[in-house]
Amino acid sequence: MKVYIGADHNGYGLKNKLVDYLKRAGYDVEDLGDDHLDPEDDFPVFAARVATAVLSSSDPEPRGMLLCGSGQGVCMAVNRFKGVRGSLCWDQASAREARNDDDANVLCLPAKLLESSEANVIVETWLNTPFANAARFVRRIKEMDSY
Repeated sequence: MKVYIGADHNGYGLKNKLVDYLKRAGYDVEDLGDDHLDPEDDFPVFAARVATAVLSSSDPEPRGMLLCGSGQGVCMAVNRFKGVRGSLCWDQASAREARNDDDANVLCLPAKLLESSEANVIVETWLNTPFANAARFVRRIKEMDSY
C-alpha cells in the first residue's frame, strides 16, 4: 500500500514523526511536503498534492494523509477532489468508522490535538481497517461521487 502524506506548518513536526513511524513499520511512504518548516505556507497546496497523488497512483489501494492544526482545513480542501474521501479522525473509533463505513482514502489529522503516540494508533487503525463493502455503504459512496 502506497501512502502519500503532506502537512502545512502546523502539522509539519507530527508529519515528520509519522513518516518515520510508517517507514519503520514497512509502509511505502511518499512525503509530499512541506520539506521545511514554512510558517507562511498554505494547507490547500498540500491537500492538492495528496489528492492528486492518490487519484493518479498506480497502487490498487493508495492512501493519503494530511495534517494541519485542526485537521478541518485539509479535510475541506481534499474533499473538493472527486473520488477522494477525506475523513477527519481524532481517535481509534473515528478512524475505524471512516474506513469501515465510508472507505475513506485520505486521513486528516488535527496536529495541534495529538501526541505522536496517539497519532500512530489512529494511523494504524485507519490503515488496517478494511472497507466493509456493505451495500448501503457502496450506495452512499456512489451517491457522493455523482454530485
